[in-house]
Amino acid sequence: MVILSKLADYGVIIATHLAAHPERQMTAAALAKDTSLPRATVAKVLKALAHGNVVTGARGAAGGYRLAREGNAISVADVVAAIDGAMGVTECTVHDSDCSRTHFCATRPHWQRINVAVNTALGAITLAEMSNPFGPLTTRTGAAPEARTTP
Repeated sequence: MVILSKLADYGVIIATHLAAHPERQMTAAALAKDTSLPRATVAKVLKALAHGNVVTGARGAAGGYRLAREGNAISVADVVAAIDGAMGVTECTVHDSDCSRTHFCATRPHWQRINVAVNTALGAITLAEMSNPFGPLTTRTGAAPEARTTP
């Protein structure tokens, strides 16, 4: 099972909320209230998102945060990378030197392909799409992702 960190999940929630309100510059306190997340956690996530160039911050009485680019130019993958760094479904897809089996593992090339597919999927969904709870998700090319059914 591939699970994002809680902070990455919260980062997507916060960034999606900012995408839903592009006209507003929001403080950490306002974002915490609107998203029902702890203020300290929101502040921590915003710091990482700012470092990853997903959001920009302004100090002062009229300060706050907003997306660094339009919501349709920021993907879920951008947010996850800002919080967690490179995403990998297995250790060897990110740090091949950390695995003693790298040189003889028959599954490694397949994990690499799976990792690319997961990252491509996360990269295809924008914050603008995530901010519309009733609209269908589409890829950056505008096509709806293929529905997959299990037998």
